[in-house]
Amino acid sequence: MGDFGAFTRAALAFPAVLFTFALLVVAAYWLLVLAGGAGVDILDGGEGVDGGSAGAAGLPVTVTLSLGVLIAWTITLTGAALTESPRLRAAALGLALCAAWIGARAAARLARRLLPPERVASRDDFVGRVCVIRTGRVTADFGQAEVRADDGSTAVVQVRTQESGLTAGSSALIFDYDADGEFFRVAPFDAALDPHGAGA
Repeated sequence: MGDFGAFTRAALAFPAVLFTFALLVVAAYWLLVLAGGAGVDILDGGEGVDGGSAGAAGLPVTVTLSLGVLIAWTITLTGAALTESPRLRAAALGLALCAAWIGARAAARLARRLLPPERVASRDDFVGRVCVIRTGRVTADFGQAEVRADDGSTAVVQVRTQESGLTAGSSALIFDYDADGEFFRVAPFDAALDPHGAGA
């Protein structure tokens, strides 16, 4: 019981007390995440502390903040437990802040090395794929088709062609994307030749 009392006094003493309550907030937040009541990237952004390399994989802000608070609390708690000197405790606070910053940056960099970069889907990904016509006909100014992505999901896209013969249920090859008109150019194609199996 005495050990718990000493722990409590150290946790509520300067400088640990500055991070004890922050740690309680962090713990409550992660309990909410586990219960499904909050998202991991609730702080908007999802980039790690070392945010200079946009687009790279990294840790969500909430993870890096939580890690920083934990590191700072551990060091300040140790300082509060080991010394009564105000100077040494203030030094422990400075050390804790530096260690939290360095630890969070190191974790973000490690995550970028170990985690693959998130790939954002693009309309250009559909070029070269076979689609299935879903409208009664496709002309130079009308038509829709269904195309399958790599992850198995499907999308209905606007398609246009200068050729005839594309009717509902027929297969077509997407060979270009018109960014101005926001439609794909297609041509008749034999679905059996589709390497992606999208027209099946």
